[in-house]
Amino acid sequence: MGCRILAHLCSKVADAIARFAGESTGDIVKRLACFSTLTLMAASAGLFAQSASSNLDSSPSPAQVAASPVSKAAANAAPAPFSRLALSVGVGANGINFQAAVEANRYINIRGVGNYFSYTLSNIKSNGVTASGSLNLATAGVTVDLYPFPNHGWRLSPGLLFYNQNGGSLTGGVTGGSTFTVNSDKYESDPAAPVTETGTIALNSTNPAFTMTTGWGNLISRKGGHFSVPFEIGAAFVGSPKVNLSYPTGEVCAYSESTDACTSPYESASSFPALETDTTAQIAKYNKDLNVLKVYPIFSIGIGFNFNLH
Repeated sequence: MGCRILAHLCSKVADAIARFAGESTGDIVKRLACFSTLTLMAASAGLFAQSASSNLDSSPSPAQVAASPVSKAAANAAPAPFSRLALSVGVGANGINFQAAVEANRYINIRGVGNYFSYTLSNIKSNGVTASGSLNLATAGVTVDLYPFPNHGWRLSPGLLFYNQNGGSLTGGVTGGSTFTVNSDKYESDPAAPVTETGTIALNSTNPAFTMTTGWGNLISRKGGHFSVPFEIGAAFVGSPKVNLSYPTGEVCAYSESTDACTSPYESASSFPALETDTTAQIAKYNKDLNVLKVYPIFSIGIGFNFNLH
């Protein structure tokens, strides 16, 4: 009976805290405070009952019978599934990192992850071509965070990258009368019709893609804290990169370094047979060099905050 009264009082205290805090992030301590108070007070009631029973008889008192299950339940209590939400922001290999997580149970969080980054370069000069390029990283996915030791931060996180727009692009050209190199062969850009170049790289040939990461720092602490510093490292299996390269406008001729002159008349760059062959070979080289990125690295560190949903 005594523990039921204590439980009732604890509930009243929790309601008072809820009315005081409203929707503030301090609500997350409500249930933890309730459970801690109940455990300590119930344990004290049990000790008092044991002392009294030693002066009366050997049979257990009602307070002893009631205190044991309540204390055990309070000690093992955990927040209800999907009752807590965590948000975080950080930086990593994919740019600015955003995360949101909910607690499914004591051992599992379900987490959404997004990344974004954009960077532009101008006047890039390579092999006779002057170009401007941009790198764009944008991904979104979901993971299941498994915590084998829930009071510690280490985890394993299989997941799925369902949105992936990682890639880059460039546009450029060759000054008329200048030479440029494709697959070790040289060509000259027509002074009257300078050649242009475009290129793209896509890092998403497998979409959606499986991810596997590990890390430290539980966004929803099982110890009741609000803040966390999540660290994550792993990989996304996005498939082999795809490179595209073309010369859509302008005219070119095959160029000989030994004679310092064209060895053929100017023709359209988009249909010049030798340039087409060299472009295909150059693309194959780029794809081979970049094939390591089929296992795309995941790395991030940030700061998170969690609070009660209800």
